[in-house]
Amino acid sequence: MPTYQLRFTSQQVDELHAHLFPGDGNEAVALVLCGRRDAPDTHVLCASKLLFIPHNKCHERGPLRVHWPTELGRPIYDEAMRKHMAVLKIHSHPGYYRQFSEVDDASDLELFSSLHGWTDDGMPHASAVMLPNKEIFARVVTAAMQFVPMDRILIAGDDISFFDHSPSHRAVAAKDLRTAQAFGEKTVGLLNSLRVGVVGCSGTGSWVIEQLARLGVGELILVDPDVVEHKNLNRIVNSTLEDAQNKTAKVQSLRSAIERMGTCTRVTARQENLYNLDVLRELATCDVLFGCMDSVDGRDLLNRLAAFYIIPYFDLGVRLDADGQGGVNVACGSVHYLLPGGSSLLSRRVYTPEGLRVANLRRTNPEQFESELAEGYIKGVKVESPAVISVNGLCATLAVNNLLARLHPFRIESNGEIRHQWFDLVNGVFGTNPDGDTCRVLQRYVGRGDMEPFLDCYLG
Repeated sequence: MPTYQLRFTSQQVDELHAHLFPGDGNEAVALVLCGRRDAPDTHVLCASKLLFIPHNKCHERGPLRVHWPTELGRPIYDEAMRKHMAVLKIHSHPGYYRQFSEVDDASDLELFSSLHGWTDDGMPHASAVMLPNKEIFARVVTAAMQFVPMDRILIAGDDISFFDHSPSHRAVAAKDLRTAQAFGEKTVGLLNSLRVGVVGCSGTGSWVIEQLARLGVGELILVDPDVVEHKNLNRIVNSTLEDAQNKTAKVQSLRSAIERMGTCTRVTARQENLYNLDVLRELATCDVLFGCMDSVDGRDLLNRLAAFYIIPYFDLGVRLDADGQGGVNVACGSVHYLLPGGSSLLSRRVYTPEGLRVANLRRTNPEQFESELAEGYIKGVKVESPAVISVNGLCATLAVNNLLARLHPFRIESNGEIRHQWFDLVNGVFGTNPDGDTCRVLQRYVGRGDMEPFLDCYLG
């Protein structure tokens, strides 16, 4: 049996809460069109479009039940059928009743028996309940009309929240004792349950991976197509001379290092390019993503994946400019925290549309790229820059602590004020920025999930 997950953005949860709790103490209901990630071991539903059932159109609204005309959901049902998406019914329990009632059971059987006949694809739909404090619990309704508890609900916001059907109550292992003393047993249990994807396993990526493994993250999916070279030994954590001599894949070198740690972190090592469709589909099942790439097109693609599947995304970038004779002109780095439905790397102007075009051209049509470069149509192409472990490590540490602060809020300043962290070591300056403009390109894809073509773009 696969595990089942449900994902919302924090903005969607806020909008649902405002409708489901209008202040009169009575139940209310809404429908949510959800995209899917249908993987063998995990079935994920991602909230895409909200439909609020008007309070005055309900047949009955009371503290313990809501009766509403299901035909009002026709636009959602039709779209779910056309696009092979899921329908989530969510209603409120104003009295904090933390389970589905017999009234809920009867209501769900009536709605979803009709809905499964309507969509006729054998795929599950879902029902959920929200409590006044925004806590959510849910269940899947299968085509056989079985109720299956939703294993995990993720709310991607400035604070990253999880509601698990069966949270871990295991005793804290000796290896996690110090982390528990700092952040608490609940946070340790959450870290142990996370599936985290890291794309780019060189300077910054290896530092991120090292820290996540030692913090006890349950599963890591590592993606990088390259092998360890002698020039990498100055900055890839745990890489060895033997790795360089044998041209060991970076992901394999890091997996071996984690196995030697004994932290029990499970590792999937993918020596692939991010543009591999199977890799993208696997990353879509992750709870959190870290991007540690130099390429503009790779960063843009991972940002897009995070929007489609509602995944919190940390993007890391380091720049070091030197004259080759010991003079350092620039030594800076940044960590962007990106939320589906908010800004993107493009709308934050980390790169330009022209820069993205050039990066895609360089990857997909090298001959045309070289031709445009020779003719002067392409300016300012970045060449390989120096990299130093201390600068990479600083950037990675900022990113991992950023994740911890969102899982276990401990900063005096609101997490919403720290969407972007940056440092400039030449001038000795550290800074933060709030969110930028909403990305109009990605906004319409939030929660869209699986579709053809995948991510609605060309991956060649």
